Amino acid sequence: MDALNGFILSAGDTLWTWAVLPVLALLGVYFTVRSGVVQFRLIPEMFRTLADKTPLTVDGKPQSISAFQAFSVSAASRVGVGNIAGVGTAIAIGGPGAVFWMWTMAFIGGASSFVESTLGQLYKVRDADGFRGGPAYYMERGLKARWMGILFAIILIVCFPFAFSSLQANTISATVSSSFGGTTWIPVVVGVVLAVLTALVVFGGIRRIASVTQAVVPAMALGYLLLGLVIVAMNIDKVPAAFASIFTQAFGFNEVVGAAIGVIIMTGVKRGMFSNEAGLGSAPNAGASAAVTHPVKQGLVQTLGVYFDTFLVCSITAFIILVSTPDLANATQGIGLTQEAIVGNLGEWSNVLLSSIIFLLAFSSILGNYYYGESNIEFISSRRSVLTTYRVLVVAAIFGGSIASADLIWNTADGIMGLMALVNLVAIGLLSGVAFKLLKDYTEQRRRGINPVFTRDRLPGVTGIECWEDELTVTGPLTIPDATRLR
Repeated sequence: MDALNGFILSAGDTLWTWAVLPVLALLGVYFTVRSGVVQFRLIPEMFRTLADKTPLTVDGKPQSISAFQAFSVSAASRVGVGNIAGVGTAIAIGGPGAVFWMWTMAFIGGASSFVESTLGQLYKVRDADGFRGGPAYYMERGLKARWMGILFAIILIVCFPFAFSSLQANTISATVSSSFGGTTWIPVVVGVVLAVLTALVVFGGIRRIASVTQAVVPAMALGYLLLGLVIVAMNIDKVPAAFASIFTQAFGFNEVVGAAIGVIIMTGVKRGMFSNEAGLGSAPNAGASAAVTHPVKQGLVQTLGVYFDTFLVCSITAFIILVSTPDLANATQGIGLTQEAIVGNLGEWSNVLLSSIIFLLAFSSILGNYYYGESNIEFISSRRSVLTTYRVLVVAAIFGGSIASADLIWNTADGIMGLMALVNLVAIGLLSGVAFKLLKDYTEQRRRGINPVFTRDRLPGVTGIECWEDELTVTGPLTIPDATRLR
């Protein structure tokens, strides 16, 4: 097992160092410049679009889920153990400087997130629940490369509903076990409970998933942020030193954990991508399911999701750890470092509170990860038996993850995530011109003071678009809220 873990770790590091990181950085900078820093310039638009909680309707019936529900599904996947265990791992390996590179990754990656989610909306297709789409769909329809879409879909299915969801289950199990004295039978019980709860939700489809996540995500995030703010307030005198360590140790050797600049950057970038998923190709699967008037709206909403994840939730974890002055030289990776910091400040009772928060964080991530896989299963095959088999295997993976080795799961997830990111980044790099045309169309309509509405005739020469008919030719009256004039 140790040999396998070592091989996976080495292969994953090589992939990230020589392929994923250079492509990720270069494309992120290119998208930032080409879009006029869209990830900063249109922040007000992100909040305006997020406030739309009502999906478009035909004959009075919702076409699919709303922009806010799509944000909730993607946030459910993003906001999970990566924000707690992942940040702890980043600081344990790379020191405080790794946090700087997580922030940098979030800002530059915001442009990549905008491009991929805008393309996901443009090339979405209809299904029984409304819409579905994502990288596999824009690879097939935009690049005319179904083989590439199938490759991406297979990698995503292995990565999210299996590897990542197993990791979420493992973190829940570890936290609960720690809270109750490390009893050996607890992981089995946790695995059974998680598997049953997952089955009850995922067999209900995207609308049930969306209804659960839009209730759980805001509550869990608010609870965790309040917990973190209390700890930071208790150690307010240490905040300036924590800030300083993040910046001063981002560019040089960290004498505490023995991390050189390459390790610091790589750790921050990998943990950042695992957490906020910018450019990874996962969020467009949720973004494509929304019924909105313009593809750019989900590009903006999903970019806001990157910021929500990293600048709020990940940052509060970093400060919980750093103001607690941990012994980073002997720090344990994963959830342990964060857990020690919280208990050290609030006492043993906070273990139970943290276990509850982590359960909600990780369980909502499991639901979001499941939906990403379902969307890609349906891309490969529309047979009902295939979908049912997939659901059963996901439930089994949740149970298995509860009792598996954390190190092996983390390293496997890192390697698979690198492959998935690389395939998606190549695709969005080739299709980015289409996304920028959509951005130009959106901003021109906004300058005229109207709520932007897109129809496929506005992109002459672009093929593969299925859903964006001219609004006058849609079967049944299409209701577009506030379609002509913004207040």
